[in-house]
Amino acid sequence: MEYSNQSGFRQRKLQPSVRMRGNAMDSSEPGQLFDDTSAGHNSGHGGVDKGPTAYAGQTLLSDPMSNLAMAYGSSLASQGKEMMDKNLDRFIPISKLKYYFAVDTVYVGKKLGLLVFPYMHENWEVSYQQDTPVAPRFDVNAPDLYIPAMAFITYILVAGLALGTQNRFSPEILGMQASSALVWLIIEVLAVLLSLYLVTVNTDLTTIDLVAISGYKYVGMIVGVLAGLLFGKTGYYLSLLWCCASIFVFMIRTLRLKILSEAAAEGVLVRGAKNQLRMYLTMAIAAAQPVFMYWLTFHLVR
Repeated sequence: MEYSNQSGFRQRKLQPSVRMRGNAMDSSEPGQLFDDTSAGHNSGHGGVDKGPTAYAGQTLLSDPMSNLAMAYGSSLASQGKEMMDKNLDRFIPISKLKYYFAVDTVYVGKKLGLLVFPYMHENWEVSYQQDTPVAPRFDVNAPDLYIPAMAFITYILVAGLALGTQNRFSPEILGMQASSALVWLIIEVLAVLLSLYLVTVNTDLTTIDLVAISGYKYVGMIVGVLAGLLFGKTGYYLSLLWCCASIFVFMIRTLRLKILSEAAAEGVLVRGAKNQLRMYLTMAIAAAQPVFMYWLTFHLVR
């Protein structure tokens, strides 16, 4: 009896603690015997359950081989970009193109006047500043690409207008007109470069300079076609004749300082076979401009 009373007393004494434990547990999980300690473990790391994905990312970032591969890949990308820029600048000097587009409204007006009426202009030398030619907006004698580019586009538009007034317009014909003008310009520049190489002329003329100088003839072509649209063939031939003479004088006075020797540029009598070849080359380049101007415009006026 004594033993049973003592056992009953112990059961009654332990019963409140069991009930307290049961109240602390979630009623939705009656079969859970032990507390979940994973939350406490995660709270020790900032209280946020990061899961297996976060630990995998940390492992990848902390892996020395992955860091080395990323560094090697970035170095290869930078070297490839540098090599591409260097090779591209060798054939197309993009950094130098900014010089040829450094123009303003005053320069464009003066240059157009010089192209149409070059007879009163006296000083044709390009100005330099510390062995570097000044920007075109500061010197009307400096070559530029703005006027040739805009003149080429305007010539295509005027050609389309002329074809439209004659009921001959079509996208194919206009495309052929633009492509033929561009191809003839490329052929002209390549022929001049080959001639300069054969004559062994030591000049500071670059390929871009030749493109710019050869592209000035589009201004006279535009004037001729517009005059033909307004005044017929008579206006076309008169205006084109004036523009051809003007571009011839402009090319002679511009190229003689670049191709001929210093003595010839100063007006001294040209002597020697090499100087004679240079003089003939200068005159041939200037004489080719009126030929191209007539060839690319005569079929636009009827």
